[in-house]
Amino acid sequence: MPIIKSARKKMRQDKKRRSVNLKTLGKLKRVLSGARKQLTASGILKTQSAIDRAAKKNLIHKNKAARLKSRLAKKLKNQKSEKTVVKPSKKKKN
Repeated sequence: MPIIKSARKKMRQDKKRRSVNLKTLGKLKRVLSGARKQLTASGILKTQSAIDRAAKKNLIHKNKAARLKSRLAKKLKNQKSEKTVVKPSKKKKN
């Protein structure tokens, strides 16, 4: 335990900050896992918002935030293109 008064105060501040940061990171992880399981446009927007919030608070690096958002958008785009692509039927040769 710290003896100096300022060190004790710093420890209290760190404890509060840690709890807030863990709450934000926990929310980010929940939203990310939910978005990966069910890809929807509205879900992606909520996830991107949570990612931006975590990056703004320096909980994750800005490049990691960009990478996560990019991958989610890419998955959503691929999912939409798979639904719209119609496979041609094979013709029987006589």
